[in-house]
Amino acid sequence: MRRAHDMGGLPGGPVTPEEHDYALWEKRVDAMSVLIGNKNIFNLDEFRHAIELLGADAHEKLSYYERWVYAIAHNLIQRGVITVDELGRRMTEVEKTGRT
Repeated sequence: MRRAHDMGGLPGGPVTPEEHDYALWEKRVDAMSVLIGNKNIFNLDEFRHAIELLGADAHEKLSYYERWVYAIAHNLIQRGVITVDELGRRMTEVEKTGRT
């Protein structure tokens, strides 16, 4: 069975290899992934696996870095670095205050 991320042999549409400005949150997600890699909290295979766990609907709707956020959160929870409750409280705080 082919998963949503598996595009091998399927038409994927045009690729535009242009540089673009990254949003601050995208830069932070990238920085988090580098820091997590440096700390050996989880590895690239685990990161990719978490993205592969996304269902087709989520995979289509989420942007590239939104998938990364999901994978980072999933793996941090799996490793016991954070809990679902801690993540939820922090997300609520950010929504209320607008601070990151």
